[in-house]
Amino acid sequence: MFTVKEAQNPQDVERILQLRYKVLRAPWNQPIDTATDAIEDKCINAYIEDNKGEVIACGRLQENENKIGQIRFMAVSDDYQGKGLGKLIVQHLEKRGHDLKLKTIELQARENAVNFYKSCGYTIKEKSFLLWGIIQHYLMEKSI
Repeated sequence: MFTVKEAQNPQDVERILQLRYKVLRAPWNQPIDTATDAIEDKCINAYIEDNKGEVIACGRLQENENKIGQIRFMAVSDDYQGKGLGKLIVQHLEKRGHDLKLKTIELQARENAVNFYKSCGYTIKEKSFLLWGIIQHYLMEKSI
């Protein structure tokens, strides 16, 4: 059974950044600093560890203007994809968004993740941007 935790200190966030980098940046030769931003300490970072204490899944919720939340930096280690960990992270972040009285959660889904987010109840709002000129993204949203 996997348990979703929230980052409590800079060391937890650093461990999460390592997974983000490995899954979301390294395959495209992007630097690790593209896996974070200046508002990290104002966000909710959820993660799941394996039985050795390694971070194997993560996602972040940030509150934007007008009580709209945004899920960012979702990543699941290759060895654990398809086992429901991403859904556990999304459900946890949605619950936290509900606690914050957010009205809507938005996210920018990579093309290969659109069906995953649809299965979580998100709908496509629009085709948005092409990351690094190669990865199509779609703005998706869900009322909570």
